[in-house]
Amino acid sequence: MFSKILVANRGEIACRVIKTAHRMGIKTVAVYSDADRDALHVEMADEAVHIGPAAAAESYLIADKIIAACKETGAEAVHPGYGFLSERASFPAALAKEGIVWIGPNSRAIEAMGDKIESKKFANDANVSTVPGYLGVIESPDHAVQISEEIGYPVMIKASAGGGGKGMRIAWNADEARDGYTRSKSEAASSFGDDRVFVEKFIENPRHIEIQVLGDKHGNAIYLGERECSIQRRNQKVIEEAPSPLLDEETRRKMGEQAVALAKAVDYDSAGTVEFVAGQDKSFFFLEMNTRLQVEHPVTELITGVDLVEQMIRVAAGEKLALEQDDVKLNGWSVESRIYAEDPYRNFLPSIGRLVRYQPPEEMSTDVLTIRNDTGVVEGSEISMFYDPMIAKLVTHAPTRAEAIEAMSTALDAFYVDGIQHNVPFLTALMNHPRWKSGDLATGFIADEYPDGFTPAVPDETAYAVLAAVALSMGALGLERLDHLPGRLRPHSGSIREDWVVKLDKTYVPIRLAAGYPGTPVELDVAIGDGPIMNVESDWSPGSPLWSGKVGSQQVTVQVRNVTGGFRLDWQGYSVIAKVMTPRIAELDELMPEKLPPDTSKMLLCPMPGLVVSIAVAEGQEVKAGEQLAVVEAMKMENVLKAERDCVVSAIKAEPGESLAVDAVIMEFS
Repeated sequence: MFSKILVANRGEIACRVIKTAHRMGIKTVAVYSDADRDALHVEMADEAVHIGPAAAAESYLIADKIIAACKETGAEAVHPGYGFLSERASFPAALAKEGIVWIGPNSRAIEAMGDKIESKKFANDANVSTVPGYLGVIESPDHAVQISEEIGYPVMIKASAGGGGKGMRIAWNADEARDGYTRSKSEAASSFGDDRVFVEKFIENPRHIEIQVLGDKHGNAIYLGERECSIQRRNQKVIEEAPSPLLDEETRRKMGEQAVALAKAVDYDSAGTVEFVAGQDKSFFFLEMNTRLQVEHPVTELITGVDLVEQMIRVAAGEKLALEQDDVKLNGWSVESRIYAEDPYRNFLPSIGRLVRYQPPEEMSTDVLTIRNDTGVVEGSEISMFYDPMIAKLVTHAPTRAEAIEAMSTALDAFYVDGIQHNVPFLTALMNHPRWKSGDLATGFIADEYPDGFTPAVPDETAYAVLAAVALSMGALGLERLDHLPGRLRPHSGSIREDWVVKLDKTYVPIRLAAGYPGTPVELDVAIGDGPIMNVESDWSPGSPLWSGKVGSQQVTVQVRNVTGGFRLDWQGYSVIAKVMTPRIAELDELMPEKLPPDTSKMLLCPMPGLVVSIAVAEGQEVKAGEQLAVVEAMKMENVLKAERDCVVSAIKAEPGESLAVDAVIMEFS
C-alpha cells in the first residue's frame, strides 16, 4: 500500500479523496492554484504544492506541474478525482515514465472509452446497443446541419472529450444545429482543450441511468447497481438517486452484465461508470463510459457500503477485489442534491463571491438514517469564476425512497448559505414536487415542470399558518425585548396583546396569541383567525439563522434572514417576507403605495458576473426578437443573450474581453 498520494484536483472531490486516504493511514499532498491558496483541501492535506495561476489551463490541467509536485513531495501515486486530467490518457502514461502510480484505469481503457466518439465505435464493434448517430468528427456548422438532417431532429451535439454538461447542445432545427455546433466547439476547447464534436439522435422523454463498475488488475469486474440521474438542467445533473425507481431486478441485471462485459473488453481496472439512456419502457442504449469516479458516487456507496475511493486505491496498489458479484447487496435508498452557486431566480445563472455564512446540516449516520455532506468550502471561502460552481453534495440514506426524500427535504431546510446566490430553494421545492415523489422522471423533468424558470411556490393555507406562527413567535419576542430596553419612555405593563396580523408578502394573516408569553425558549398557543389553537415551541433566539421547533404536530426548520421591519422566511421551497403588525398598523399598511422597481426594459443587463466573449450587433442596428446580441462566459459556460423584442440598438456600453458585474449595462435600446 502507498504511504503518500497526491490528489490532482480541488474542491469537494479533493477533500473526499483526502478523507479516505487518511482513514487508510495514507499521507496526502494537495495541489493548488492562486485562487485556491486558502482552500479547504489545502488545509486538510498533509502537504500542499502551489502549481500556478487561477485559470485551470495554467495550473490543474498542466500534467508536468503535477508530476513535479509528486517528485518534490515523494508522492508514490496520483488520484485525479473527476474533471481536469482524470480522463486524459496521456497523463497516466507520463506518470508511468516517472515511476508514479496512476489511481485510475489503464490508458487503453481511457482511450477506448473516455473519448465519446471512439467509445461509440468500440461499443458498436462489441455489439452493445447504442443510440443512432454520426460518430465522425463534425467539420463545420453546415456539416452539422447536414448530419443532423440525415439523422433527423432533434439531435444532441456533444463534445467528444466533454463532461459535466459542458459542450452539449440539443438542436431542433437547422439554426439551432449551426449555433449548437459553434457553442459546443468553443466550450469544448475552453474546458477540455479538445474542440471535436459529434452528433447523435436525441431520445425524447428519456431517463439517464448509469451503472457503477469496479475492476481490478487481475481480470475481475463487478457492477454495484445503478444510479438514476434524470433530474438534469442544461444536461448537468442536479439530483441523483440509487437505486432507480424505474428498474426491476431483471433490467438491473441486464444493464449490469452489459456494463461489465464492456468493462472487461478493455481490461478495465478501476472504478468507472457506464451510462445508458433508458426509455420509459425500460429499453436502454449505451451512451458513454466515464473512466473515472463520478460526482454522484456517494449514493452508490451508501446503498452498497462500499467506499469506491478506497477500492480505487487498493486496485491501483495491485490488490484483488475483495468483493464478488454475489456479495453486492443493495440496501435502502439514497438521494443526492448538488448545491450550486447559481441564482435559481435568474434562470440559474452562475453566482460568485464570498460565503459570508455557510452552515450545512449536521452530518449523522445511524442504522436508519444517514446525512452526509461532501464539500470543499467553509464559511468565508470564495466561490471563484474560474471553476465549477458546485459548493457541496448533500446526501441522505434511509430504508425507503420516501424516507430518503423526506430526510433530504428536512436537511435542505437546514442548509444555510449567505453571500452568494444558490439553488437550495429550488432543490427544496423539487423534494416536495409530486411528480418527483412519484418517481415519474425524465431528463426533461425540470424543463417540463418549470418552463418559465423557477419562482418560489405560493404558500397554501397550511404553509401560511406555519409561517405566520413562526413569524409571530419571532416578531412578538423582538417587540417584547425592544419594549423593555433600559431608558424606554413607556415600557408596557400587564398582559401582552392577543390580536396580531402577520403580513406574508402581500397577504395579511390574522393571528391570535391565545396563551403564553414571548420569550426564549418559545412556547406559545396561537390560532389563525378563528381556526384551532396550535402549540408553537422552539429554542430560537434573535440572531439565530434557523428557527427549529414544532408548529402544532409538525416539526419544522425555517431559515431566517433579517429585512427592514421583519424577516425573510425560507421553508420547503417557499420564500416570503414576514412582518408582524397590530391590526391597526396592518389596516394602514394596506393603504401604502407599492414601490415599483426601475424600468430596465430598454437595456440589456449582464445576468451574472462574467466575461464578455462577443458583441453581435452595432449601434444603430435594428434587431429582431430572438436575435443574438452578446455572449457572456461564466464558469466555463457560454451564455448567449438574445433580444426579447424587436428594437434598435442605441448604445453599446461594453466590449469583448471586459469583465462585468451582475446587472451591468451591456447595451441600450430605443
